[in-house]
Amino acid sequence: MTDTEKRNRRKVRQGTVVSTSMDKTIIVRVDRTMRHPLYDKVIKSSSKLHAHDAVNDAKMGDVVRVMETRPISKSKCWRLVDIVERAK
Repeated sequence: MTDTEKRNRRKVRQGTVVSTSMDKTIIVRVDRTMRHPLYDKVIKSSSKLHAHDAVNDAKMGDVVRVMETRPISKSKCWRLVDIVERAK
């Protein structure tokens, strides 16, 4: 397996930037919906990911795509891939 094939298997998530207060770090909220296994009700859940933004390009409210990467710090193991949609 080549190096690029391993890189393509990394997880990619899309979410909204909720904080840019840290230097070179953004916090992205990833929302997902799932059906409850017993009650069959649709449940919304979200998780916050700390992502590395090397050039501080993302702003609050932007929709961004992040990719899994090696641990950069204690809480950062995602990096910004691209900005899908700018905040209005």
